[in-house]
Amino acid sequence: MIRKLWAEALGTALLLAVVVGSANMAHDLAGGNAALALLCNSIATGLGLYFLITILAPISGAHLNPAVSLYFAATGEIGARDAALYVAVQIPSAVAGVWLAHAMFGLDIIQISTTPRSGGGLWLSEAVSTFGLLMVIAGGLRSKAEAVPALVGAYIAAGYWFTSSSSFANPAVTIARGFTDTAAGIAPAHIAGYVIAQTIGAILAIVLLPKLFSR
Repeated sequence: MIRKLWAEALGTALLLAVVVGSANMAHDLAGGNAALALLCNSIATGLGLYFLITILAPISGAHLNPAVSLYFAATGEIGARDAALYVAVQIPSAVAGVWLAHAMFGLDIIQISTTPRSGGGLWLSEAVSTFGLLMVIAGGLRSKAEAVPALVGAYIAAGYWFTSSSSFANPAVTIARGFTDTAAGIAPAHIAGYVIAQTIGAILAIVLLPKLFSR
């Protein structure tokens, strides 16, 4: 189990380093072109998910996301204790990944976001994107397990564009992004709305997806 937890910790930290680092680089280089910055950030995040899931899935399943761990616990793929341990390492590791990105760019390590992200459309987007992510994972595992890393990377890259929230779809990512005042940030006061929406999306997936993908 220790090896699995190390994989989840390392993978989640590196995921946030990719998300925040690429957002900061894109913001610096895009010259104010928001669409170009988002394109660069979405490509980097999609590719980062591809390589992280590919190399870590054989060790821990590469959840890197409390919503994924919750789904697999609810559907009996992993035990409740293991899921709780996964979540316990995912959240602080995500924050550590944000700090790593800050260090790489010579920014203040400790920051608090001032970026407002709140509203019904954003919350709906997070519920939809979380449900969709779990659908991609569950459906991919059933039909072609070796394609899951590419499917997840492609889905999240697309989610940056088809959702108004830019598809966080991950409570650990959401909480950690409260600790960066770069373009990737979310004001701490608005984190709860995102996490509640993501939890709703996960619960809908737990209820509906086993019926869809039953063997």
